[in-house]
Amino acid sequence: MTMRRRSQAERDALTVEMGYALLSACFLGAVMFATIAGPVAVWDLPRTVEKFLLTAGAWVGGVLAVLRVIHVLWRYGRPR
Repeated sequence: MTMRRRSQAERDALTVEMGYALLSACFLGAVMFATIAGPVAVWDLPRTVEKFLLTAGAWVGGVLAVLRVIHVLWRYGRPR
């Protein structure tokens, strides 16, 4: 494995790709949380159901956000 210095353009491209991965992951996580936990804000639900929807929304949103970051960066790192 040879170590070579990356050019400024390569470093900039990686920075942009990481920013895109994080921004799109945050958006996906927020949309999924709002989709699952949204009924809590609209309807008067039993406390147990509200707690379940909020917890499920947070878990699903978080997991999908992490998977999105992994997917974007994995695809970027693949040789062209």
